[in-house]
Amino acid sequence: MLIISLATVSAPATPAEAASRYGAKAVAIAASKEGAPYAYGATGPRKFDCSGLTLYAFRKAGRALPRTAEQQYRSTHRISRQQRAAGDLVFFPAGSTIAHVGIYAGHDKIWHAPRPGTRVRLERIWSRDARYGRAD
Repeated sequence: MLIISLATVSAPATPAEAASRYGAKAVAIAASKEGAPYAYGATGPRKFDCSGLTLYAFRKAGRALPRTAEQQYRSTHRISRQQRAAGDLVFFPAGSTIAHVGIYAGHDKIWHAPRPGTRVRLERIWSRDARYGRAD
């Protein structure tokens, strides 16, 4: 008896597809933290600062990120606004440094922990100066 096995071979995912696949997890994790209070230096699971939220969401999604927004910016691959996909990071510069970070959720919105006195929320990107990065 002759047995023939057919294997399905698929092309590797594009970077945007890969970001979308695991990025969807990071977006969902960040969304699950909606309403958590901002606390400077906090990395969850109940309180967050901006980079603490991205660190937490990506760690739970299976990707490691450095601690601060500036370090996260330096560790990601730069992409254009047109290339962004859910799960990419959105950085907001202030002078020569990166002052804020959030997770791109699609439709020009991010999940982020804005500032003291606020809570984790979904918000429209408010600045044309935003920069985008992908954790490879």
